[in-house]
Amino acid sequence: MSETSNTAAIEYPKPPFSSPAQSEPGREANMDPQPDHGEQSYRGSGKLTDRVALITGGDSGIGRAVVIAFAREGADVAISYLNEHEDARVSTDWVERAGRKALTLAGDISQEEHCQALVRDTVQQFGRIDILVHNAAFQMTRQSLDEIPSEEFDKTFRTNVYSMFYLAKAAVPHMPPGSAIISTTSVNLDTPKPTLLPYAATKAAIQNLSGSLAQLLAEKGIRSNCVAPGPIWTPLIPATMPKEQVESFGKQVPMKRPGQPAELAPLYVLLASSGSSYISGATVAVTGGKPII
Repeated sequence: MSETSNTAAIEYPKPPFSSPAQSEPGREANMDPQPDHGEQSYRGSGKLTDRVALITGGDSGIGRAVVIAFAREGADVAISYLNEHEDARVSTDWVERAGRKALTLAGDISQEEHCQALVRDTVQQFGRIDILVHNAAFQMTRQSLDEIPSEEFDKTFRTNVYSMFYLAKAAVPHMPPGSAIISTTSVNLDTPKPTLLPYAATKAAIQNLSGSLAQLLAEKGIRSNCVAPGPIWTPLIPATMPKEQVESFGKQVPMKRPGQPAELAPLYVLLASSGSSYISGATVAVTGGKPII
């Protein structure tokens, strides 16, 4: 059986949306419409059998879709998240339904000590790390430069960029040859949205860091790649964007809708698997038809 069902046949929602506003970081259960993480559609085929993955932001959104896909492909999964305990329990349940082991790890990845603890606890539980997915992120919408608090700028970089450095540095000694690092960047890396100034800058930095890691770690047999999503329907949207932007979210791309987390998961599986053994230093766009350079 192929790794996914025919998602092209699914009629995904198009704006306008009426999802209620949420406080950051947002909750899956409060979204309308509910995101699709591949709960009913993803079918594994053993691409990641007995591998170990550490996924940040694995409680919701793209992270949950990747958790589900990896587990159904045969991996055990450590799920890092901030404080969304209910969402994390749902992700854990999907891992266990797939017959794999899950480890949930709450805390703030902007802190180096916590990143080191994530790696230490994952290795203690599973013995190694084969796949590191840097996916968690922070953003806020601001209409002008003087609206951006310096503390928020710092928090955005520490959460999105510093954590990538902290986790890679801690994890690489426990990653055998054939391992993979996958980082979630964004179309904002080369077409920055002015109202997401700090976030957009971090996404460019993530791509740059990923490319450097690909070169530094090649001799160790570790690959490093990026996924660059366009508009994806996740809790971050109603939690960090004004109502009018949420209502029209995704309308601007050629497909006239946001992507669903389920539509990204197969790419993460490919980049984590031996099927991409010569792919490193790449950035792959998932944008609903909007090209990036």
